[in-house]
Amino acid sequence: MDRLERLINLTAALLEAERPLTADELHQRLPGYADSATAFRRAFERDKDVLREMGVPLVLEPVDPMSQPGVEGYRIPKDEYYLQDPGLDPDELAALHLAASAVELEGTGGVEALWKLGGWVAEEGPPPAMAALPGAVHLSAAFAAISRRQPATFTYRGEQRRVDPWRLAFRNGHWYLLGRDHARDGERNFRLDRVDSEIVADDSAHPFEPPPETRAPSAPWQMGDEEPVRARLLVDGDHAGWAVGQVGADAIESRREDGSVVLVVTVTNRGAFRSFVLGFLDHAEVVDPPELRNDLIEWLEQLCDA
Repeated sequence: MDRLERLINLTAALLEAERPLTADELHQRLPGYADSATAFRRAFERDKDVLREMGVPLVLEPVDPMSQPGVEGYRIPKDEYYLQDPGLDPDELAALHLAASAVELEGTGGVEALWKLGGWVAEEGPPPAMAALPGAVHLSAAFAAISRRQPATFTYRGEQRRVDPWRLAFRNGHWYLLGRDHARDGERNFRLDRVDSEIVADDSAHPFEPPPETRAPSAPWQMGDEEPVRARLLVDGDHAGWAVGQVGADAIESRREDGSVVLVVTVTNRGAFRSFVLGFLDHAEVVDPPELRNDLIEWLEQLCDA
């Protein structure tokens, strides 16, 4: 018996067990392990590590505190193991497999999770990832709240927040949670590394329906937690087409006879907006608000002084 079959048997036994099973019971019940107790222990410890690395919730609990005090056994809680079926067809499952294989997320085993969705994973493991994304402390909790479509509470920069979490996004080296802030009754972005507490989903709340037009942030300058400001940007005619392609046609406020265009965007990340504007060199101008225009001027002056 190869190791993959042994791991599948071990997972099935721990999922279906009516009570925690001791290591000795597993040794007796499962094929594929050596008869020697010492060899079994070595192989069993390795198998436990593999399952946990794959995200399988293997727990150690008392077998029966009354009749067998101090004796512990293993089990896999079904409610923590099984994923809700998203209803993927074979083509969608294949696309998910490709994405999980191509991008490695720090601290997770994305390809292994496909086992729970019915995806095939080669025994020798996935090919090396072509790109890697850093993880974040609150990433799993945020993703869980989004999946359940339940409001979540957490402390952000010292203030208690209650948010309908809509979407996660990775921009400029940071993870952001996008959602509706209840207290402000509006869309906000929260940088996960600035969350000061655990993200706790409200299991008693009714699931919400995220608005389709806010499925994903459209630009880096919207990926921030600063107070939203409405910015007007004038772009020369020879760069207008490219600029409109970046922000979308809905951002056009007006077109001028010389071909230039005035764009209106909402900014919650001033640094990212400044980078966008400077990409046009002298072919774009922040028209208003004055504080955003002055912020760019002061930044350039400090750069020149340096």
